[in-house]
Amino acid sequence: MLVRALVRTRWQEAATLRRFIQLPGCTRNLTSGTDGSAEKRSAAKGPPDELTLPFLQRPLGVKERPSPVLKTWADTREELMNQETRLAQREHLMKEATKGYFTDLNATRRHGGKTWIAPNVMIREDKALYFPNVVGSSLDTKSKKHTASMCEGRISVISMLSTRMSEIHVNGFTTPTNERYLSNSLYQYVQINLQENLLKSFLVSLFLSSIAKSVPPELHSTYLVSSQNMEFVREHLGMVNKHVGYVYLVDDSLKVRWAGCADAKVEETHALEQCTGVLLSRLDKKTSAKAPR
Repeated sequence: MLVRALVRTRWQEAATLRRFIQLPGCTRNLTSGTDGSAEKRSAAKGPPDELTLPFLQRPLGVKERPSPVLKTWADTREELMNQETRLAQREHLMKEATKGYFTDLNATRRHGGKTWIAPNVMIREDKALYFPNVVGSSLDTKSKKHTASMCEGRISVISMLSTRMSEIHVNGFTTPTNERYLSNSLYQYVQINLQENLLKSFLVSLFLSSIAKSVPPELHSTYLVSSQNMEFVREHLGMVNKHVGYVYLVDDSLKVRWAGCADAKVEETHALEQCTGVLLSRLDKKTSAKAPR
């Protein structure tokens, strides 16, 4: 009886294994004399999209031109009653609800959190979108400033900071550009220390003096500490990871003409420097043509 039970059990296991092999999509190789090494090598390589990063595929920014004027209750009510806006926000919230708490942190294990490569050329002006208005307190006077007012009429490189790692990221992009153009009156470097979490924002406000010591004095007026809620514009700006630094080149019309994220590649750093020089040259010609003779 015991032998018969063992034989029956072994026969059932063999039948189950045969059914598993016949399932669609099963790639297990049980051919005699093979150890599945080819499958192991192909699995180790991984799919192509995990090995290579794509270039930025779309213009970043918002469609509406930003304004330093705060929205009135009528504007807010109109936005809340807009069905298209509500559906977009609902879709975004549903997407965020499916993400885990450590999703952004775990994403930094792949390419350091980098999700796309910056283009070598600028986004066309007629295709470019606007950088949204961000409100923050400057390091020099602690007064509220709006990026819509600061950046209009000038060429601006805007860095979005949230962690120490993001500071290292943006420095890799902006150091050569700042060294070359910071003395140009038509250029400015804007840093936004964005802390949407109220507790983190409070802690940052306590250490403003130490932050001021680490930032060159000539950049205090353009260093903003902000707690603005960017939840519904993060996707538009490509800011999909809160631990990563983002850099945007904004022209005199407040349009995003170039963008980079995470660790800077050599060609990306060079592209930012060249694109900034092109915009400065065009703005210089424009202002010279408008100047009275």
